[in-house]
Amino acid sequence: MRRAALGLMLALAPLAAGCDSKRAKAAAGDAGFPPPARPVARIVSERWSTEAARDRLGEARAVMDRAGIRRNMTVADIGAGEGYYTVRLAGRVEPKGRVLAEDVESATRDRLAERVARERLDNVSVRLGLADDPRLPAASFDRILMIHMYHEIAQPFAFLWRMRPALRPDGLVVVVDPDRAPDRHGMPPALLDCEFRAVGYERVSRALVPQAQGYLTLYRAVGPRPAPEAIRPCDAAGRVL
Repeated sequence: MRRAALGLMLALAPLAAGCDSKRAKAAAGDAGFPPPARPVARIVSERWSTEAARDRLGEARAVMDRAGIRRNMTVADIGAGEGYYTVRLAGRVEPKGRVLAEDVESATRDRLAERVARERLDNVSVRLGLADDPRLPAASFDRILMIHMYHEIAQPFAFLWRMRPALRPDGLVVVVDPDRAPDRHGMPPALLDCEFRAVGYERVSRALVPQAQGYLTLYRAVGPRPAPEAIRPCDAAGRVL
């Protein structure tokens, strides 16, 4: 999962992006979860700009402010990539907060672990996730961030279903994506709402975050998790099929 491959990503879209239907179909039989009824974007590099340039725009600060991330929180950074958000979250949640940074690619995870050690981020843990399971500890997180990566999850229903128990009672999921088609590395807001709602989340708020070239949505888990076989996919317009 990569983060914020925006302007460069559009230029590379004919080559690097597109529907990865084989991944979605392979995951379709996983414990009875349906595949998404939409394209799944390919995983591409996140290195669309320097971290200094992103900081000049105030990207991480704007996202963390909108997400309500404060001192002493415990936060998961899903699809952490090279750690742009990870290192800034580590500073925001000090002195007693913690960050768990995760990626599904082992080489990326290893590079991030090296960076965390090099920068002596003692409140950060790094782990390898699965394409259909973030493998997060239960009842542990005040915020779970999914920044410019949701559209790359091959089995979003299984992923979101398995992620739910990791939230604390007042915990929220934070999604940032541009409003465009999934195979162009974005998510239309109505489609995002529909897929989260199918797994038992409700939208808390939504706001544009131009610094991150997208919109930010907060979700909370409500009620019991639905049975996997009861989950219905959504069409491109965000309607339940």
